[in-house]
Amino acid sequence: MTTTVEPAAPPYRAAAHTRDYFELSRRVKEAGLMGRNVRSYMVRTAVLAAALLGAFALLLTLGGTWWQLAVAALFGILFTQAAFLGHDAAHQQVFSNGRRNEWFSRIVGSFVVGLSIAWWNRKHNKHHAHPNTIGRDGDIAGGVLVFVPGDQEGRTGFMGWLARHQGYAFIPLLSLFAFVLHYEAISSLLRQDRVKHRALELTLVLVRILGFPALVLITLGPGLGAAFLAVQFAVFGITMGGSFAPNHKGMALIPKDLEVDFLRRQVLTSRNITGGRLMNIAMGGLDLQIEHHLFPRMPSANLRKVQPIVKEFCAERGITYTETDLVSSYRVIIRYLNRVGLGYADPMDCPLASQLRGAPLSA
Repeated sequence: MTTTVEPAAPPYRAAAHTRDYFELSRRVKEAGLMGRNVRSYMVRTAVLAAALLGAFALLLTLGGTWWQLAVAALFGILFTQAAFLGHDAAHQQVFSNGRRNEWFSRIVGSFVVGLSIAWWNRKHNKHHAHPNTIGRDGDIAGGVLVFVPGDQEGRTGFMGWLARHQGYAFIPLLSLFAFVLHYEAISSLLRQDRVKHRALELTLVLVRILGFPALVLITLGPGLGAAFLAVQFAVFGITMGGSFAPNHKGMALIPKDLEVDFLRRQVLTSRNITGGRLMNIAMGGLDLQIEHHLFPRMPSANLRKVQPIVKEFCAERGITYTETDLVSSYRVIIRYLNRVGLGYADPMDCPLASQLRGAPLSA
């Protein structure tokens, strides 16, 4: 069930609203929620390391049983949890020292997950600066799927058919997301300019991407080993992509030339996912996407504490604050993607334009 606070607002002026974010930041700092929480991250790291060691022990000792497919699913989940740790360190959330955060994210991301942190930082920083902004946010750029109305034009044959049914293909395609991430990791490290510690990062990524499958195939043989890797890749892709997609897909799109202040740009394009502590763990804190986008350096453990402050502030300023359960978010995404693929000029009722113009919003 979706909960959306949608009050009418006065005509929008970006310059006049800039001070709103500074007022919100002041309240958050006074609450003491911006300080680092190294202890919580070290506990998470220790638990994850123990779980990975246990998973490797199962892989090496269970033998040629089909129960190994459950171990494969476990690896997919654990690699996603490691990616969350690397994501937080890349956002400078773990340590107060930037260099320590950089090395923590590089080792965890490259060696454990098989991602290029250099590629991820460049891509993800653009997303945070311009979420859901047409022509600026690479997460909504055209690819296999179409996220922006009009981008489906000119697609014929199979790609045209896929665009018209892309909502239904979305979750199955997530199972292939791991291949995309690993490909981008290697490709960017070979082609991207000015990569810090390129050789080391490339070595770590290759050891992870080539070494883990080799270990699986040597241990389980070609048949069961291939099935193991298929499950591991699919689970990793679905849990990884499925943790990021619900937070922005189907939310407001911002035209490239539209002036929007930081606070409204982050809140109006983001969606929180309800579900309590379990959902918070499963999504690595990304269920509180609004708060994460407003305070990207805030430790993820503090996001739930800051949520009441943000919700109250948005209500005071008449800013739409959207949160929904996971199933409902995917219903929105599927409907949105199908309507975009079918060529609807205005595929969803968008709260952004009406809020910024001061017009009443439909429930």
